[in-house]
Amino acid sequence: MATEVKVPTLGESVTEATVGEWLKNPGDAVAVDEPIASLETDKVAVDVPSPVAGVMGEHKVAVGDTVEVGAVIATVEAGGAPAAKGEEAGRATEEREEGKQERAEPASGDSSVTMSPAVRRAVLEHGVDPTTIKGTGKDGRLTKEDVVAAAKAKSSGSGDTIASAAPEQAATPSAPAASQGERREERVKMTRMRQTIAKRLKGAQDNAALLTTFNDVDMSAVIEARNKYKDLFAKKHDIRLGFMGFFAKASCLALKDVPAVNAYIEGDEIVYHDYVDISVAVSAPNGLVVPVIRDAQDKGFARIEKDIADFGKRAKEGTLTMEDMKGGTFTISNGGVFGSLMSTPIINPPQSAVLGLHRIEDRPVVVDGEIVIRPMMYIALSYDHRLIDGREAVTALKIIKEAIEDPTRMLIDL
Repeated sequence: MATEVKVPTLGESVTEATVGEWLKNPGDAVAVDEPIASLETDKVAVDVPSPVAGVMGEHKVAVGDTVEVGAVIATVEAGGAPAAKGEEAGRATEEREEGKQERAEPASGDSSVTMSPAVRRAVLEHGVDPTTIKGTGKDGRLTKEDVVAAAKAKSSGSGDTIASAAPEQAATPSAPAASQGERREERVKMTRMRQTIAKRLKGAQDNAALLTTFNDVDMSAVIEARNKYKDLFAKKHDIRLGFMGFFAKASCLALKDVPAVNAYIEGDEIVYHDYVDISVAVSAPNGLVVPVIRDAQDKGFARIEKDIADFGKRAKEGTLTMEDMKGGTFTISNGGVFGSLMSTPIINPPQSAVLGLHRIEDRPVVVDGEIVIRPMMYIALSYDHRLIDGREAVTALKIIKEAIEDPTRMLIDL
């Protein structure tokens, strides 16, 4: 008896999604609640679980198709796997036993069934063999970061530290090598998440009066505090003490004193908040996502660091939910982890401001009339000038700078 697999409820106001990849092929054994497909919504990737245990039946839709909530996308045949004949039976059984470890291997030269578009692009760009890479995503799936790491290890001659060993004769290139002088193009349909990101960011430029103010921060005090307390902090709270906790708490001070930076425009009204929900920009395999640290003004450093670490882990696994990214009154984006020296971050609508962090580097600065070398970071605040005046934006950024340079301010609310 065949059981229909339907698109589950995807979240408030979300009515459709795009089929990102099939995790099970017809004939594969599936367990109850085991993911059989991954759907891409405007914000997150959502796994579709099997409602029953049995054998994967027919795929009703293809990768890239748009499906609505409640639509039938596949069937699952209840019971055990059907008997097969001869060599085909042996191959089918072997493939089911290999299961998740082989999910990254291209089928008949086409990896669209087993790898997401982002991973496929990374494989082609870096020229690596996906069958030799151990996936770190959910259920052992390959992520873009896995491919990039494998490419780096390959170029440095240490590929065996992250790639599983494979017989040389069994390795097949992900794409035929281009002859000298050959130029190629590849057209890949934008994921639903990338389309939404594009629309939202363009909308921010079209609808807001964007402006950015800059400052620089001496990170000496924060670095000293981390070095002094990082071991005790990790032992007590079981989490690493990072920089984001400091900037989140410093932002709370600034938003309390300059409430317009924590507000947004709705129609002809300004909506102010007596709480701070900080959206933290996190890199995920399918694009940038912004999960929310709720009530950051009431949370300590340990809780904030744990929230951020959890978001980063689940973003990589693709398990963030709609609820994780709902709301947010202010955003922090850390381009410094990618080496950025300075940037003009763009606001996350309907929010009115975003704080951009950048890399720390030793620079000569003048302190008490003397030139000294200090670990400095440029920080940027992009804001909607319709709501936030230049004086307010500069004041908010200055408060953040002062709190980072003298962390005691965060303890005594200055």
